[in-house]
Amino acid sequence: AISDYKKAKGDPQGLAELTVFYCEEVFNFLAGCGMEDAGYYDALVRMFAQALKYTQALPAIQQENFLARLEQVRHQGSGLGWGVGDDFDDLWEPLKNKREKARTTDA
Repeated sequence: AISDYKKAKGDPQGLAELTVFYCEEVFNFLAGCGMEDAGYYDALVRMFAQALKYTQALPAIQQENFLARLEQVRHQGSGLGWGVGDDFDDLWEPLKNKREKARTTDA
């Protein structure tokens, strides 16, 4: 569905919303049932990476809500196996460094 949306409309804010929502909903799904499929977790990590990419493409004022939601997803991912938490942290680190650098530059 996300791929179809990207082809049809490609709205950056819509893509950010869809990818972040996907990541959030994974945890709702996992709360109801277990999943022992490495491919499932790999897909989650890829979607988290896409969510970060689409979010960072937005104007700074639009990023904050999405980044707060992704931060929550990142924390939830730390409790999963399959290396998901580590992968989330690895993807988050460049963004964290970029934001810290921007804060020190603005100060």
